[in-house]
Amino acid sequence: MSAVENFLQIDIHQAKQMMAQGGVTIVDVRSPDAYHAGHLHGAVLVTDETIDKFLADTDKAKPLICYCYHGFSSQSACQFFKQSGFEKVYSVEGGFEAWKTVYPFINK
Repeated sequence: MSAVENFLQIDIHQAKQMMAQGGVTIVDVRSPDAYHAGHLHGAVLVTDETIDKFLADTDKAKPLICYCYHGFSSQSACQFFKQSGFEKVYSVEGGFEAWKTVYPFINK
């Protein structure tokens, strides 16, 4: 894990381990089409249209794991979530593309 601007970057193995332990919120910040083509189990799609409801309805004390396509956009999203009051925020290095090369089980 490496700290970057108020959130932590984790690799796909660390993310999988945290997800297996439970008690985390998983956020997909890719496009709706990409999300519907396949996403991580339990992931919530967050878009400009759904962000307000997500912020209002989500427990900010639970760790939040955020991913995008390759791990770049999720860093900006993590900054936003951290500034919005989430206590522990993690960005997945390599994003969805790295995940699917190692862990092919993806929800559709």
